[in-house]
Amino acid sequence: MLSISQYQDIISEHFANLSLAKEPKNLYEPISYILSLGGKRMRPVLTLMAAEVFNSNCKKALAAATAVEVFHNFSLVHDDIMDDAPLRRGNETVHEKWNVNTGILSGDAMLILAYQHFEQYEPAIFRDLAKLFSKTALEVCEGQQWDVDFEQRDDVTIPEYLKMIEYKTAVLVGAAMKMGAIVAETSEENADLIYDFGLNLGIAFQLQDDYLDAFGDPETFGKQVGGDIIENKKTYLYLKAIEFSGPDEKEQLLHLFSIQPTDNKDKISSIKELFNTTGASEATQQAIKEYTFKSFETLEKMNIGQDKKDILRSFGENLMMRNV
Repeated sequence: MLSISQYQDIISEHFANLSLAKEPKNLYEPISYILSLGGKRMRPVLTLMAAEVFNSNCKKALAAATAVEVFHNFSLVHDDIMDDAPLRRGNETVHEKWNVNTGILSGDAMLILAYQHFEQYEPAIFRDLAKLFSKTALEVCEGQQWDVDFEQRDDVTIPEYLKMIEYKTAVLVGAAMKMGAIVAETSEENADLIYDFGLNLGIAFQLQDDYLDAFGDPETFGKQVGGDIIENKKTYLYLKAIEFSGPDEKEQLLHLFSIQPTDNKDKISSIKELFNTTGASEATQQAIKEYTFKSFETLEKMNIGQDKKDILRSFGENLMMRNV
């Protein structure tokens, strides 16, 4: 098997050679633009990795990996419109660089283009990939809607929040890995197990994102630290702080999450202090570990060599310790 950076190089080279020079330009140029911004490209890397875990050449999974990455970026284009976000990966968002209508239409085209990449496979593999993809795409939309709904609610529970991030984020990580398994034509049991491995890692990844949004280093995190606090997002940290807080702390939290001051510096500082004193930050770190270890439990059931289990475990451990 290759290193993560080697898989990333394969993906980067593939996307650099992916030609979208078609007409009309205002449909395809925004697609080329968002795909050229790169990012970590974790999901397609996982597709390639999973194919090799089950003894297939990773390049056989390139078309499926491309579909995963195109779909992920489609969801970002539409998410950015919904959030009215000005920047994505440090660059203008598609709807800012062009306009909202272009963002919607180019995003729609990306969803269709993602499906087209599956056409490179034999009918049986195409069917399994398309079936998994349709299920996952719908779940991502459901997760996004829950996320939007939660902004208007003050009674969101921890189980509801975990379900939301499972659908919005984790199912695509699980599907990315299962697609590699499908392309490799491994057993149905192995394919289901690597899906569960990816799903639990995906939940841990999002919880880590929640944590880093508040406590990450601005130099390495790559996003504005405290962004969720500024937007009054009810993350796992917030929900745990509410659960653990006494009456005074709870009143302070509810007040701080109901205001949007001109200068957010004091608000961010006060809320971070409450996250620490209530034990919410520690509980979040514990949850990250629990979901990571839950993913490791599936490795023991997988019918693969110990060396490959060790590689997957190492990948999970690195995700758990990340600061970006």
